Amino acid sequence: MTKKYFNLKNQVFTLSVLAVFAVSCGGEEPTEDQIESPVEEKDPNSTQLMEIDGKIFSIPSPIQTAILIKNAGTNYNKEVLNEPSKVTNYSTNFKKAINLGVYGADLGYVTMYDQTQDAISFLTAVKSIADDLGVSSAFDLALVERFEKNIGNQDSLLALVSDAYKSSDRYLKGNQQNDVGSLILAGGWIESLYFATTTAEMTKNQDVIKRIGEQKTTVYNLIKLLTPYYSKPDFTKLIDDLMELNEIYEQVESTYTFVKPTVDVENKTTTINSTTVVNITDEQLKAISDKVLAMRIEIIS
Repeated sequence: MTKKYFNLKNQVFTLSVLAVFAVSCGGEEPTEDQIESPVEEKDPNSTQLMEIDGKIFSIPSPIQTAILIKNAGTNYNKEVLNEPSKVTNYSTNFKKAINLGVYGADLGYVTMYDQTQDAISFLTAVKSIADDLGVSSAFDLALVERFEKNIGNQDSLLALVSDAYKSSDRYLKGNQQNDVGSLILAGGWIESLYFATTTAEMTKNQDVIKRIGEQKTTVYNLIKLLTPYYSKPDFTKLIDDLMELNEIYEQVESTYTFVKPTVDVENKTTTINSTTVVNITDEQLKAISDKVLAMRIEIIS
């Protein structure tokens, strides 16, 4: 993450991180056969390695996607965000959980552009849903205070983010809410992919298009993550949609080179060294964009 990001408003920064990353990575180094599908990022802050039921998954960070979009030179676009006022429309736990992920990604987006007034609205929506789901208590107040005291110290903040991941992960697992955590991740990822496809359509930025192509791995991982809940109401439609998106992504050419992750035990960080080269056509990009848009409309309605 960039230093500019860490200079954003303290409370908004903290809640956006905690809302988006409600499930964390496992603390041990993954082996090649443990990773469900290749991890493509070199930046340890852009991909989460998370463990559920003994399996390790890689899920890119919506925050990192927001950084990439802003670095592409795009202006702030409020039209791509879910309206905070719609929070009262979400009556089921499924809708609340997946839109907590959506609003978390939105909150990360608005903070990247330093839109304080909008951030307050999204912060309110995030807190409202978190309270309804009963997950707000997963975020220790002392941890929030530590964030505020360490704004500007990148290394300390990265360590605190790791602590936040673990705290949230323990809470959700301890309360048998892996399904809630999975939906939060899915909502945040789908929203951030929607941001990326919208930006790609407007700018044709090759870095953004490459990031979209790299999500071929993530679609597979999300399907694996959510499949245990396929028989639950609402999950079936979401997983079927992800499978259809996966069919489109299967046409995208990618070459993956596995390099063993580097683990810094002292600082509790894992650096992903593997690489992926992606070749995505205009037609494939259009098909992905159309499917993501349809999924996003379904989620936030």
